[in-house]
Amino acid sequence: MAEKLSAVKGMNDILPPESARWEWLEQKVRDLMARYAYRNIRTPIVEPTALFVRSLGEVTDIVEKEMYSFEDRLNGEQLTLRPESTAGVVRAVAEHSMLYDGGKRLYYMGPMFRHERPQRGRYRQFHQIGAEALGFPGPDVDAEIILLAAALWQELGLANVRLEINSLGQPDERKQHRAELISYLEAHAEVLDEDAKRRLHTNPLRILDTKNPAMQALVEGAPKLIDFLGKASLAHFDGLKAMLEANGISYRINPRLVRGMDYYNLSVFEFTTESLGAQGTICAGGRYDYLIEEIGGKRAPAVGWALGVERVLELVKEQGAAIEPLVPDAYAVVPDASALPRVLRTLQALRAAGVGVQMHAGSGEGMGSMKSQFKKADGSGARYALIFGADELADGVVTVKALRDGTGAQVRRPLADPAGWAASLKA
Repeated sequence: MAEKLSAVKGMNDILPPESARWEWLEQKVRDLMARYAYRNIRTPIVEPTALFVRSLGEVTDIVEKEMYSFEDRLNGEQLTLRPESTAGVVRAVAEHSMLYDGGKRLYYMGPMFRHERPQRGRYRQFHQIGAEALGFPGPDVDAEIILLAAALWQELGLANVRLEINSLGQPDERKQHRAELISYLEAHAEVLDEDAKRRLHTNPLRILDTKNPAMQALVEGAPKLIDFLGKASLAHFDGLKAMLEANGISYRINPRLVRGMDYYNLSVFEFTTESLGAQGTICAGGRYDYLIEEIGGKRAPAVGWALGVERVLELVKEQGAAIEPLVPDAYAVVPDASALPRVLRTLQALRAAGVGVQMHAGSGEGMGSMKSQFKKADGSGARYALIFGADELADGVVTVKALRDGTGAQVRRPLADPAGWAASLKA
């Protein structure tokens, strides 16, 4: 016997019935995105490594430690499995000149890859859903995209999801803050852990996001970026806050919220929960007005967010939000295999009319007893059993038996006109 193969560690199969939860979430997202006029975009899973080095920053954790990168054996090209999707979306927008006729609202779904230690809601192949609004400079679109995420939590029946916001200002403002921050941290070098010392001169802003308890007092006393923001940056932030308040969206300003990618400016935000332990962020994003130019396109403003599908589904499960199971409308009970050609013709007509039907499948031993077939019909979750017995077929009918209303009521329907009574199986 050949060696049994298993999935790569941290890359999981999603099997029925769990996959039904994913389909439920994805459909909720599609419906909501359509109401906000966001359109679907699908980009490659594999991108040039340079795309992520240039967009995320060479000294970010993702680029330094987490990317799955390799050399194409045929042409020597350096390639990477995408660790996030914003860079790929921006690359596609620039490559195809999508903003030539105005701004675009886009959304995506799909797998991402990071070499992390697998833990609850965090895997090496994980999945994100994201929204990106490109070509719009104002805080109104920042507010819109946050409202879009807040509306999704309502659609999913989630509660106690908190919004934190901050402003990172513009590059020149961050440069002034960076110099002050480095001076402050250097004066307290004895408190810095090894990770902070490594980042001190490459990415000091990320030190403010440390989870090390021994550094919390130091971080609390650090110079705050918001004190370095100019009039335009503050006006943008004030505009965002005003629109959130006008729409009843509660938020907390978190001056330590800096995000993990280098490409952000102005508004940044996170939606968090306390229900998932240490991995409390379920959705995060912000404005990235310089990324398109950084990737080689014409400068254009943009803002977006991404949510972790595994974390959101964990939260749905944790909070007990109702998910309708995916079950067929009807189950076809077929006592005699010789009737299958005629039965299949009827089932195909019902399916074409929008009815979900599961057919009992036979085996080398035959179709099985009526009792065993009804047991499987009940286990399928179907509301009705369609009984194709010898008497029914002789009379040109099928017996429709109710399985879920407690009455077991039966009615005969003509095989010649399945489209005429298909709607009754959906009622």
